[in-house]
Amino acid sequence: MRLAKVITRALVGISAPEVTVEVHIANGLPALSIVGLPEAAVRESKDRVRAAIQNSHFEFPYRRITVNLAPADLPKEGGRYDLPIALGILAASGQIKTDMLDSHEFHGELALSGHLRCVSGSLPAALGAQASKRKLVLPLENANEAALVENVEVKAATSLLEICQYLQQQGELDDPAASTSNHNDKYIIADMSEVRGQHRARRALEIAAAGRHNMEMVGPPRTGKSMLASRLPGILPPMTNQHALESAAINSISHHGFDVITWKQRPFRHPHHTASGVALVGGGSNPSPGEISLAHHGVLFLDELTEFDRHALDALREPMETGTITISRAARQAEFPASFQLIAAMNPCPQGYSCDGKSLCQCTHEQQRRHRNRISAPLLDRIDIHIEVPKLDKSAFDQNSPKSEDSQTIRKRVVNAYQIQLERAGKSNADLSSTQVDEHCRLESAEKMLLDKAMDKLHLSARAYHRILKLARTIADIADCETIQKPHITEAISYRSLDRFNNH
Repeated sequence: MRLAKVITRALVGISAPEVTVEVHIANGLPALSIVGLPEAAVRESKDRVRAAIQNSHFEFPYRRITVNLAPADLPKEGGRYDLPIALGILAASGQIKTDMLDSHEFHGELALSGHLRCVSGSLPAALGAQASKRKLVLPLENANEAALVENVEVKAATSLLEICQYLQQQGELDDPAASTSNHNDKYIIADMSEVRGQHRARRALEIAAAGRHNMEMVGPPRTGKSMLASRLPGILPPMTNQHALESAAINSISHHGFDVITWKQRPFRHPHHTASGVALVGGGSNPSPGEISLAHHGVLFLDELTEFDRHALDALREPMETGTITISRAARQAEFPASFQLIAAMNPCPQGYSCDGKSLCQCTHEQQRRHRNRISAPLLDRIDIHIEVPKLDKSAFDQNSPKSEDSQTIRKRVVNAYQIQLERAGKSNADLSSTQVDEHCRLESAEKMLLDKAMDKLHLSARAYHRILKLARTIADIADCETIQKPHITEAISYRSLDRFNNH
């Protein structure tokens, strides 16, 4: 009787808990059984493993084989266990050496020919291998992604036979080099210089970028709302390595995977307005990340906001405050990070016009009210900037008019203001707690009196009060002012246009 152990990792949310693959070969009728809470794809691996071993010129032992995936109470799914199961069988049957198994972790799906196919979740697996100080063996397609994690030795392989030769010390595996250069500037195509006019909206977008504030744009069609939103990632501060790893790890476990070319690019998610609540926040019997998690440390753009299902929008309220989303199901629970910046756009009325008496709009006051009420007041409270985007004047299209500032120029001011925030509180102004708001957003008597009057006139909530203070703090940071002054408060109050609409 022989026993072998191989280390691999499961996927639970964006974490990768360690799994020990124990293979026991005993006398008895030929059989291969897999225990340890395997799901369908794992149970089917027995046929893939058998064919892969035989086509790799090894002998499949026709004895009683038991494969245990420990811990037994952790659900196992996917084809990632094919490679460790195959290696465990070969080690238990004495066909390969076991000396190097304890110092390595193995992940990969096997083709019937013995070649390796890529699997999801390479980044979480690499982070786990980094913590355990083991080497990580992966399919070649996953190796560059895993190599983004520092201080972990990644080995790339194309087949089961190649790995066995490596374990027998008869060959070497490739060591992929991580391409960690910042592609953010190189791959930005949309530039703020392409936006004509809309100076007030451009100013609001710069403030939103500097303080990581949520923003809503209200205006008729064809005024540049989507164009402005798509250019926000280009003026945001660069991502740190830690933030880039968190964002990439979520994409790594998602259905579309992670592309190394997008390393350190701010995510920009733009779901259609028919998206359900599960699509936005995540879910499923096996919890998977939704749009808010895929936009982690990036931008979630919701165009035609009033066309989204109200219950789906209200599901965003809690993660907007906490920066995480916990998805609970009967069988399991998963927590995903969701620190995203919400940028929304909507028309001012059902017909899309401005409803200012100067357009062709025929909407009644009741129709306008119902249109705006599709967005709940608690959600609006969590959006710092409400900006009206008016119809463009013909002069904006004059080809002889000077071009607007480009993204790089605006980004320099944004980065400078963001750095001030990090040095002061270690976080962006939008993330300040109530205690930190009291400490860093103090007002003199004249500024406080101005804000108190606005609170009474607009009937603002306590949350809106704090958001105006955070917004004014960001405006002061852009101006490089240590204290919040009256013009900063006045400008911050002017970005609460929907409060004025909803209270009339």
